[in-house]
Amino acid sequence: MAKVTGTITDISEVAKDLAAFYDDPLGFVMWAFPWGVAGTPLANMSGPRPWQKEYLLEIGRQVRANAFDGRNPVQPLQLSTTSGHGIGKSAITSWIGLWIASTRPFSKGTITANTGDQLRTKTWSEMAKWHGMFIAKEMFKYHNTRGNMSLKAVGHEDTWFAVAQTCKEENSEAFAGQHAVDSTSWYIFDEGSAIPEKIFEVSEGGMTDGEPMRFIFGNPTKNTGFLRETFRAQKHRWVTYQIDSRDVEGAINKQLAEQWAEDYGEDSDFFRVRVKGQFPASSSNQLIPTDIVEAAYGKHLRGEQFSFQPVILGVDVARYGGDSSVIYLRQGLMSKMVAEFKGIDLMTLANHVAAAEDEYNANAVFIDVGMGAGVIDRLRQLGRSPLEVNFGGKSTDKQCFNKRAQMWWRLKKWLDSGGAITRDKQLSSELTAQEYLFKNDRILLVSKEDMKRLGLKSPDRADALALTFAEEIKTLDEETLLRRMLRGEVNTSQTDYDVLA
Repeated sequence: MAKVTGTITDISEVAKDLAAFYDDPLGFVMWAFPWGVAGTPLANMSGPRPWQKEYLLEIGRQVRANAFDGRNPVQPLQLSTTSGHGIGKSAITSWIGLWIASTRPFSKGTITANTGDQLRTKTWSEMAKWHGMFIAKEMFKYHNTRGNMSLKAVGHEDTWFAVAQTCKEENSEAFAGQHAVDSTSWYIFDEGSAIPEKIFEVSEGGMTDGEPMRFIFGNPTKNTGFLRETFRAQKHRWVTYQIDSRDVEGAINKQLAEQWAEDYGEDSDFFRVRVKGQFPASSSNQLIPTDIVEAAYGKHLRGEQFSFQPVILGVDVARYGGDSSVIYLRQGLMSKMVAEFKGIDLMTLANHVAAAEDEYNANAVFIDVGMGAGVIDRLRQLGRSPLEVNFGGKSTDKQCFNKRAQMWWRLKKWLDSGGAITRDKQLSSELTAQEYLFKNDRILLVSKEDMKRLGLKSPDRADALALTFAEEIKTLDEETLLRRMLRGEVNTSQTDYDVLA
C-alpha cells in the first residue's frame, strides 16, 4: 500500500484499503496519517510511541481472537489503562475512534471525559486535530459546538456516528440504548477515575450484541471505583496497562520528575498517580469532596446568618501572564468574588484593593506576599494595614504542612459547616480539583505551579477565598456592631444574601 502524502477524494477507492485494517489498528494509524511528510504537524515523527504501538497491536490480537462474523455477538473487547502525566492518551483515543468508525460501517460510539471542559477542549479537540490530518477525512463530518460534538459518516449521519457526551450522572441516559447488532458499539472514557459509576453501569447495555468495545484511560486518582476494579475484581474481563511517564520518551521532563520526587516523595500518592500511573494508597487525593461543594453552590442565606460577622478580603496576586489576580470577600458563611483582573500591574491592583476595602468596610485584608509584595507596599504607602500571608510559611495547625494547607483545610471545614459560594463553575471546579498528600504525616497541597503543569487551571479564585481564612478575625464587638447598625451597614432582621443575584 502506497505511503500517504496528502488527502484523497475517491472514497470508493479508500474503502477497499480500509477493509485491510479491520483487525490492524496499528497499520491503520501508519496508513491514515502523514507521518514524516514535510509541511505537516507529523513531519518530524515516524509513528506512534512504543507503548501506543503495543496497545494497538493488542487490540488487533483481540479482534482476531473474537472473529466476529457480523451476526453472532462476541465477548466485549475491553482495555483499561492508567498512566502518569503526558504519555499521549488523547492521541490514541482519536486513533481508536477513527479506526473503528472507518473500518466498521454503521458503528456507533460515545466518547466522554471527567469534565465538560476536558471533553470539549482536550479530548474532543484532539479528535479535530487527527481528523484534519486523516487521509479519508471526507468520509466524516466533524462538529465541536455546544450541543453538537459529533463525528458522522457522510450520507449516514443517523446510523453511523460517534458522539461526545458529558459524564454527569444525570446525563447517564445518553449512554443507554447504544446498539450495533451487526457492527460495533464502542465507548471511550478519558480520565476514568472521575467518571461516575452510573455512567459505566449504563454503558454495559451497549456491550450485549455485535462486536462491542470499551476503552478506559486516566490518571488513577482514586483507589476505589470502576477504573480501580478493572485492575482488581474485574481484571479477568479487562486487558490492563499501567504506564510510568518516565518510561515514555518526551512524556515528562526527567528533571521535573526528580523535583516532584524531592518535593512530595517518590512513595507519595502524588508521585504514584502523576508519574508512576499507580493507584494512590489513600482512598482519594481530592482535598474537598464534590458533594460538599455542591451543597454550598448557589446557597441562599438570610442576613441574620452573616451580617454581624467581620468582613474579610482575600487577595491572590497573579503569578504568570495567564493567571488572574482575584479579590474575594467573605463575611461569616457568605462569600462572593469582588473582582478579577488579568494583566493588571501591581499599583493599579493596589488601588482596586483599597477601593474594595472602603466599599465593603473590610475588617481585614489578607494578601499573598509571594507575588503580592508590591501590592502590600503600595497599600501601606496609602496608609492601609494589609496583612501579608506566606503560602509556604509555618502552619499553626499541627496537621497541616504549611500555611496554604492550613487555609484550605479551614476553607473545607467552613464549606462543610454551611458556607455558601455563588453559582461560579470556575470556583467550583478549582475547589474540587485541588489535590493533597501527606508529607511527614501532615497535609500538603499540590502546588499551583504543579497543577498547571498537569494541565489544570491555576486555582486563583479558590486561593483568594482561602486567604480569608489566613487568621481568625474575631466577631464584631457589641459597640462596633451597634455603630455599624446605626450607619445602616448591618440589618440583622431584613437583609438577605442571595448568591444567585
